[in-house]
Amino acid sequence: MTAIQWSDGAPIYRQLKERVIAMMLDGVLKPGDALPSVRQVAAEYQLNPITVSRAYQELADEALVEKRRGLGMYVTEEAAKKLLFNERERFLREEWPLVLERIMRLGLTAQELLASDVKAGTQ
Repeated sequence: MTAIQWSDGAPIYRQLKERVIAMMLDGVLKPGDALPSVRQVAAEYQLNPITVSRAYQELADEALVEKRRGLGMYVTEEAAKKLLFNERERFLREEWPLVLERIMRLGLTAQELLASDVKAGTQ
């Protein structure tokens, strides 16, 4: 894991969970990979082990990781597909309506949006 800036806006266990999810979506953590141990994460980020355990437990409750007795926590085979589906659904439900509203307010056309994407991608 890389350096994390904790914000006051959400509980740290939730921020840690979101960080692990981002690592899964980015392919840093792949199916079958072991998560760092609770003790290791707690020591590295100066967190209470209970905080780390709670984040890991939520990941397990969502079947994104599985506990292997005596071995630790591992990313499940279906984690990437499940996360991508969930993130797409959340984007369409929560973020896209706001983006669409802004696009309409600014009077942008699909052609203008696609042209700006091409420009951004070539820089």
